[in-house]
Amino acid sequence: MKKFICAILSAVLISMPLTADANAVGEERISLSAESAVLIDADSTNILCSKNHSQKMGMASTTKIMTALVAAENFDIDKTVTVAPEVVGIEGSSIYLCANEKLTMEELLYALLLQSANDAAAAIAYAVAGSIDAFADMMNGKAEEMGLRNTHFTNPHGLYDEEHYTTAYDLAVITAHALRNEDIKQIVSTYKKTIPSSDGENTRLLVNHNKMLKLYDGAIGVKTGFTKATGRCLVSAAARDGLTLIAVTLNAPDDWNDHTKMLDFGFGNYESLLIADVGSFAYALPVVGGEEDFVTLTNTGELRMTVPKIRGNISCKIEAVHRFEIAPTYRGTDAGRVTYSYEGFSCSSPLISAESIGCAKDTESFWDKLTSFFD
Repeated sequence: MKKFICAILSAVLISMPLTADANAVGEERISLSAESAVLIDADSTNILCSKNHSQKMGMASTTKIMTALVAAENFDIDKTVTVAPEVVGIEGSSIYLCANEKLTMEELLYALLLQSANDAAAAIAYAVAGSIDAFADMMNGKAEEMGLRNTHFTNPHGLYDEEHYTTAYDLAVITAHALRNEDIKQIVSTYKKTIPSSDGENTRLLVNHNKMLKLYDGAIGVKTGFTKATGRCLVSAAARDGLTLIAVTLNAPDDWNDHTKMLDFGFGNYESLLIADVGSFAYALPVVGGEEDFVTLTNTGELRMTVPKIRGNISCKIEAVHRFEIAPTYRGTDAGRVTYSYEGFSCSSPLISAESIGCAKDTESFWDKLTSFFD
């Protein structure tokens, strides 16, 4: 009887709202200078506010976020790179690499993301793939893997090309993936860094071009960009109270203010809600023929989701593998999934059996138990 009551309580708790507030956030409009812009939640990549977010546009040096991601996933960042002669004297921003100069991949990534060095981008491409074109193919492969259909790369640095484009949303998704790499996250949040010079005796001072690191509380990067053809491009990210937001603007004359407005909107209206730590969610599933009448199902992953601060009911759905279990049951068995959702926002976790349940030690047959369960 005690287990039965627990099962009823579990069902009741699942149906209860986590909040009773109404009037969900979303109608407030933000005035932006950008031709295209988006603000997303980094964890879910859900859009919190946007302007022409699916419009294909050039992205200048914000390209280098994907360059860094492909490099970090395909090359040991502690490994030494010998600079290919082909990258020397490349157009645009540079750290003036010399042919056959040796730097680690990590040092090249700092040059790429802080100084926005085009020669560092090319050196990375040659080291990872052997050529600019082959590396661009890897970038496009990564974009396809992410499900991005409105993005195409022709180079690793972002110099203008009609066939080199993305959207504000696609670029935000690329950034979300990049920030899950701890090395990249550390690099883009660094304001100053020194790396060896070509003579091996002095150093190069790299200064991050991203003013948001000093302008905005909680900023953690990410990348600036500019060409005459694309205008000012900016990707920024900031984290507060468990919530990480990513803002992207393309062709934005007043990009610093645009990003401040969007991030303020996001942190002012949304929160990261912890619903359950790993192993703290519990659902009682009936057991037939067991020493106990119910087995507890629990979550293997953290249940956390970004939601409006002012919101209605959050729903919970339990998808159990079976309507009931037959004894014996075993701890750790895959048992289903729990999903919380609210107006396009969601989080979920697999469920497993939290304990083992042995067979009942009595003379009642399995079929008697099964029949009595449905009485």
